[in-house]
Amino acid sequence: MTKQPNGAQALIQSMINQDVKYVFGLPGAKIDQLFENLEHNDNSKTPKLIITRHEQNAAFMAAGIGRLTGKPGVVATTSGPGVSNLATGLITATSEGDPVVAIGGQVPRNDIARLTHQSISSKELLSAATKDSVEVQDANNLSESFANAYQTATAAKAGATFISIPQDVLNDDVTRKTIKSLSPVEQGSADQDTVNEIIEKIKNAKLPVILAGMRSSTNEVTHKIHKFLHKFSIPVVETFQGAGVISRDLEKNYYGRVGLFRNQIGDTILKESDLIIAIGYDPVEYEARNWNVGRTGEIINLDSIAPEITNDYQPDLIVQADIAKTLDEISEQLPEDIDLGEKMHQHLADQQEKFTKKDAIPENHSDKNGIHPLAIIHALQNQVNDDTTVTVDVGSLYIWMARHFRSYKPRHLLFSNGMQTLGVALPWAIAAALERPEQPIVSVAGDGGFLFSGQELETAVRLNLNIVQLVWDDGYYDMVRFQEIAKYGHDSGVKLGPVDFVKYAESFGATGMRVERTDDLEPMLAKAFATKGPVVLHIPVDYSDNIKLASKLVDDVLN
Repeated sequence: MTKQPNGAQALIQSMINQDVKYVFGLPGAKIDQLFENLEHNDNSKTPKLIITRHEQNAAFMAAGIGRLTGKPGVVATTSGPGVSNLATGLITATSEGDPVVAIGGQVPRNDIARLTHQSISSKELLSAATKDSVEVQDANNLSESFANAYQTATAAKAGATFISIPQDVLNDDVTRKTIKSLSPVEQGSADQDTVNEIIEKIKNAKLPVILAGMRSSTNEVTHKIHKFLHKFSIPVVETFQGAGVISRDLEKNYYGRVGLFRNQIGDTILKESDLIIAIGYDPVEYEARNWNVGRTGEIINLDSIAPEITNDYQPDLIVQADIAKTLDEISEQLPEDIDLGEKMHQHLADQQEKFTKKDAIPENHSDKNGIHPLAIIHALQNQVNDDTTVTVDVGSLYIWMARHFRSYKPRHLLFSNGMQTLGVALPWAIAAALERPEQPIVSVAGDGGFLFSGQELETAVRLNLNIVQLVWDDGYYDMVRFQEIAKYGHDSGVKLGPVDFVKYAESFGATGMRVERTDDLEPMLAKAFATKGPVVLHIPVDYSDNIKLASKLVDDVLN
């Protein structure tokens, strides 16, 4: 007689059916049956179990998989603090549209209502951090629960889901079959009347502008934006998560990224526009109260989900449909001779020239107090190619990178712009190195943010991943510091102690390098890229120009 599979085995088969490649997590007694069956499994399609140094980082890695592939990454942890440590990673994923399925061990069913070891209300705790949070009471429901969590995580707006599984449920026999591979949830194009209305608005506008948000950065949507721009050349402003929507051959259409402070060329173009076509825009990236204040003109909201309506954001036309299919219909039906006109093209070219000049490294800068951020960005830009994935942590460096670092493929320059969560860069880089092993991955962090997840260097070493980790070191939580100085004339609560990041890297078995001068940046980066395994490049940075990040281009207040 064939032995019935247990709950853990059924759960693993469900993952295999959905083509899950990795499970990130930390072990513990309430989840060990799952880890046992993942580690010791004869099926070659079994997801690879990757043990991390902290549950939060495991959730970040799963979210990185979700953002890069569009398919949910999976994280599994034990009960109690193992589950509670997931919260930050899951709320970040849900806010920023990254699909994740999180699995948390739970005490046996007859202990759930008792004050026993590691008994917490896991489902309730993570309901606020996820799109859906459930607890499975019968092993026969595990496959269905995973399939529904997977589908919910993927459906627009993508985000995290959570499944709490009592220990004895994982151990119980399963008599039902597992759910097969899921069919994707498809949306249709907008109807013809709506497409006609969009085209009429575009034809009548003097300066239509595309605001490319987080849900514009799939390969399918990006391709259709390119098709539109080849038909009708208009400005495109990216959000931070829309980075890479504009390809190299369409760089003339790129008018920067917007986020945080309302003082970018993108803000100016949006304010001038009499028709903004918001594609996959999510207000969590950059609230409309920043970019839509004081402007006149219409807004078309084209997205797979309905927008949140506020006093600052009431689109004149809301189109909830498949973005790529709708854009394709619009491009096909636009008039062949549609054009902005010579006068507008010249005006836009003048604006773009001013924008480009801001990328120049100040000529009078010395290395006395560290290297200028733009010098680091220029050196890095010269080292990477269009296929290089660059993950960016939160901090002052994140503003510099978002404004000045160019990326020409979607989801190759990653930012946390919904929660602005410290510590994401290295875990995301680990996910990218697993998914895109063809060339080195770059992770960029400050000295503060890096130590939120720096322990995962050991994970990167263990997996022998080619990651170049840049640490911009100034000894402060500087993103807070320069805003405090702008507000109050001084800083408070932001000073950090010194860390030797070269020795830190070496203690994990990684390679550590230090840059002292601007002239050494490019050769040291080239050396780092040529070195196998993880490399940490310690770079002293001079943030004395940071106050310019908050200077006024249009009327603004500090965020």
